[in-house]
Amino acid sequence: MKKLTYLICLLAFTACQSGDAKKELATLVDTYYEEQLKLNPVAATANGDNRYNDQLNIEFTDGHRAKIKTLLEQTQTSLAKINRDKLDANDQITFDILKRDIELGLEGLTYPDNLMPLNQFYGFHLTFAQLGSGSVMQPFATKKDYENWEKRMHIGAAYMDSSIVYFKRGIAANVVLPKALVEKVIPQLQSFQVVDVKKSTFYGPLNAFPKDFTEADKAKFTQEYTQIIQSEIMPAYARLAQFLQTEYLPKSRPTTGISAIPNGAAYYQYLIKVLTTTNKPADEIYQTGLAEVKRIRTEMEKTKQAVGFKGTLAEFFTHMKTDPSFYPYKTPAEVLAAFHAIHKKMEPSLKTMFGRVPKTPFEIRQTEAFRAASASAEYFQGSEDGKRPGIFYVPILDATKFNTTSGMESLFLHEAIPGHHYQISLQQENGDLPKFRRFGGNSAYAEGWALYTESLGKELGLYTDPYQYMGALGDEMHRAIRLVVDAGMHSKNMTREEAIKYMMDNEPLSEEGTIAEIERYMAIPAQALSYKIGALKIREIRERLSKELGPKFKLSDFHDEILKDGNMPLDVMENKMSRWAKSL
Repeated sequence: MKKLTYLICLLAFTACQSGDAKKELATLVDTYYEEQLKLNPVAATANGDNRYNDQLNIEFTDGHRAKIKTLLEQTQTSLAKINRDKLDANDQITFDILKRDIELGLEGLTYPDNLMPLNQFYGFHLTFAQLGSGSVMQPFATKKDYENWEKRMHIGAAYMDSSIVYFKRGIAANVVLPKALVEKVIPQLQSFQVVDVKKSTFYGPLNAFPKDFTEADKAKFTQEYTQIIQSEIMPAYARLAQFLQTEYLPKSRPTTGISAIPNGAAYYQYLIKVLTTTNKPADEIYQTGLAEVKRIRTEMEKTKQAVGFKGTLAEFFTHMKTDPSFYPYKTPAEVLAAFHAIHKKMEPSLKTMFGRVPKTPFEIRQTEAFRAASASAEYFQGSEDGKRPGIFYVPILDATKFNTTSGMESLFLHEAIPGHHYQISLQQENGDLPKFRRFGGNSAYAEGWALYTESLGKELGLYTDPYQYMGALGDEMHRAIRLVVDAGMHSKNMTREEAIKYMMDNEPLSEEGTIAEIERYMAIPAQALSYKIGALKIREIRERLSKELGPKFKLSDFHDEILKDGNMPLDVMENKMSRWAKSL
């Protein structure tokens, strides 16, 4: 009897401890998430959380980075007190993700990347305009919304001036952008100078007042916004453009890769760890890229032969880029309609391959003119409450130059459905996940999933046109080439020009498009590696589990399980999927 009583007490104590660990972790991740939002209020706005819509933090400053460091260290101390063994499987995933997030965050603060505060692909000068356009993330439905943005506009102008201070520090520390990138940022900044303020991107909210606004409300905000745009925002863009043109450009570096800055090689390896969630050396990634390029090129040759083209692969690429029959569109509306048709075509098959589908609405839109020239097709997540849809943006500078063989079907699979829209929306809609996981994640999982979905084209009833399949192969080749040129530029001294040539030799991409891509990889090292590394891992897990489970393997169940618990590091995902398979 005493022994039984002891066992009952022990079990009760263990359950209590387990419950305490669960509660402690839940409290910690919620606190961490909330504190992160305060430090990055634009992220809150992007998530549909409107509590900080009047705030902006200048994220690259030493003061802001010190706040981040304090939060990370405090969270790390608290996490160390929680017994991971007392947590259930889902909470252990949360624990592992948070631990990794903290460790990488602290390591990242040791590198001076804040001395290059923006570039042509990523920076506040672009985000600021998107917010102020009135058509993306920042809400403009009430007077409070308009007042919130008014406060943000003042801070945004100061943000631009602060970037000049840190660019100057970068010059002193020899941490500067490549010249080719600076030359792209300057015209971006200059494009915001308009003679007629009504032509300004930032005038957008004044063209779409809510119906319940009085004439007095409209007059008030029109006067105040116009004043801020003319006296603060446009001059701030002009000052930054002038600084980059006259002071920074002459000091920018002629080199291509990030390894050229002090401690750049270590920084690149750190970025690989962050963005691929692996410890793969740069050379291994480079070699994987070469092998994938060879494999995909062989498949391209087969497709070329299947359509009866007699020339070389390079000549076939030229044919796909120049034949007038591949340029049927006359208006942006026709291009958007073609993407809608792709969605409709695969809808029946989607139902057999996915048991869970998002509730978040979905839209296809043309990319805004102010950023279309340097933008790629992309997905903008919807809001948690579903009031803001997930948006697939397509840059269309000239509809008559939009090529049907550019991989429209694979592009839609990746950026829209079932790629980013399914993955991000299902994650945000999952109330069983802490917000830290619902609105967080890494590139290897997110982009790996999106690239993996491109390989589902034939199973979804697409790629029946060999030219669309060739476009899909081109997209896959594009991601394989990234492994070669990204690792090549940042770890093997491959030049910008050599990277451009390698890309154009191996895929049907225009010179203009190739340059934009290569300069993107120069601007955000290692991010482009995440696609192929993640997709290869998901495909590897699918094939392994399909063999292990045999008839018990159902593809829709596999997809649902991959997406069910949201974004996570690749090793954590692989362990989770192995546990799932064993439970069947």
